[in-house]
Order: sequence, then structure tokens, then C-alpha cells
Amino acid sequence: MKKVLLIVQLFLFITGFSQSASVRIGYIDMEYILEKAPDYAEAKVQLEQKASKWKEDIELRKNEINKLKDNLATERVLLTKELIEEREEEITLKEKELFDYQEKRFGARGDLIIQKSLLVKPIQDQVFTAIQDIAEQKRYDFILDKSSDLTILFADKRHDISDLVVRAIMRSEKREQLSKKELKAEEAKEAKEDIQDENPALAERQKVLDEKKAAREKLMEERKVAREKILEERKKAALEKRKKIEAEKNGTVIENESSEEDK
Repeated sequence: MKKVLLIVQLFLFITGFSQSASVRIGYIDMEYILEKAPDYAEAKVQLEQKASKWKEDIELRKNEINKLKDNLATERVLLTKELIEEREEEITLKEKELFDYQEKRFGARGDLIIQKSLLVKPIQDQVFTAIQDIAEQKRYDFILDKSSDLTILFADKRHDISDLVVRAIMRSEKREQLSKKELKAEEAKEAKEDIQDENPALAERQKVLDEKKAAREKLMEERKVAREKILEERKKAALEKRKKIEAEKNGTVIENESSEEDK
């Protein structure tokens, strides 16, 4: 209930603020961003492997309990009351141990939730830092999370800055691996991308130019390959012709030598 009231208050505040000034609102999809983060994907695979191992342990314990129950059902008529009670206590104890193990691994405060939080937190910190930088550069007043409990009934794609956040994180990781010279070139490239983000028409023109450039380079490469193929064929033909001439010449020399010997 408190969360709903908070959401209502937030929208009322945004609406009231927008009436008195121009408000710029953006949103992100945290789940989408996390899926794009390389570190998260790798750690997620490791966590899933652990969870799979825990599930196997649970299944083994369940099978063991079911086997004890089946044995008890089969042998009940042959056992004394004390032995039956003893086996039932053993089954009850193992069921409790199984329940505790399930809670420990998959409960609300279990290992899966804890490790997932530890896995997500460093990337969330990167995301929040990137969002803050983007909000300051692009002058956003509010940035919402589409994947959270805050229900967004409609969101225009042009207000989605998730890809900007992903790119900011990637840039940060890439900068750490570059030399000073490479870093300078990378910053120039980033500045060009930022200008294109601010001007969609410019970005579209740049896209068309890049496509034309790629097509031109492809055509030049195809022509180069064709020229090399023709030169190779000519070279091969010339070599064959030379071999043929040399063979004919050698044949004439051998014939002349034979004639001298006959004389």
C-alpha cells in the first residue's frame, strides 16, 4: 500500500511540476541492461550451475525419503509398533531436514537470493553512475525503471535510454584497457556518437553515409579479388606457355644430338 501511495505521489509531483516547467522524463529497463552486461551474464551462468546442483541434492533427498516410505509400507505388517514409530520418526526428521535445506537454498532469504543480490549490486552501481551522468548531460528531470514495480502503462521508445546506459558501461570498461593514444581516439569517437544522439536527423544521415561507404568498400574488395584472379590466371597461362616452349626446345636439342650420333 505504501508503495502504491509513493507511486501516486510521484506522478502527482511530476504532473504538477510539468505544468509550471518543461519536464524531460526518460526510462530504463534494468533487466535488459543486466542481460547486456558481460560480467553479469558470466556470473549468472555460474549461479545457475549452483542452483542446478542444489536442485539435484533436493531430488536425491526426496528419492531417499520416498524409498523409506515405500519400505515402511511394505514391511509394516512385519514390524513391531516400536520399530514402526522409529522409522516414522526417521522419515519425519529427514522431511524436516529437506524443508530446511530448501529454505536455506531457495527461500526468501536463501543462498540463491543472497548471491543474486551480490551478483547484481556491482552492476547496479555502474548503472546508477551511468544514469546520473546521462541525466546531467541530457538534462533529464526524471528517469524511471520500466522493469520495477512502478507500472508504466505507455512508454515511447524514444524516451528509452537503456542502450545509452549499456554503452556508457561498455565505454567505461573499454577505457581501462586502452593506451593514452587509443583513449584519445576513443573519446573523439564517443563525442561523435553523442552528437548523433542529440540530433536524430544527423544520425540518420551518418547511417546512410556509413552504408554507402560499406557498399563502396565491398565493391572495391570484389573488384580487387577479380583483378587478382585475372592476374593469377594470366600468370598461370604464361607459365604454361613457357613450359611448353621449353619442352619443345628440349625436344629439338635431343633430336639433333641423336642425328649426330647416327652419323
